[in-house]
Amino acid sequence: MFCLVALDGSDDVEAVVTTGLRSQLWECVVIGGGVRNELELFERVINLVRRHAPGAAIAFSSTPADTFEAAARWIDVPG
Repeated sequence: MFCLVALDGSDDVEAVVTTGLRSQLWECVVIGGGVRNELELFERVINLVRRHAPGAAIAFSSTPADTFEAAARWIDVPG
């Protein structure tokens, strides 16, 4: 599942991310490069992950294309 937020401030980031995190139990949460480039947004997202998915590993991707590889560094992926 992807939880995408607009980086221009048009989304309620806390609501969008919280809804995504509460939708199921997460083994790993991958945070993309766009979020990491915005320090205040990055802090908010990290703290939301800590609050709503405390057992999840946190991984970082550079592009959408390497999201799977980022998660695979932290969880057991069969095959």
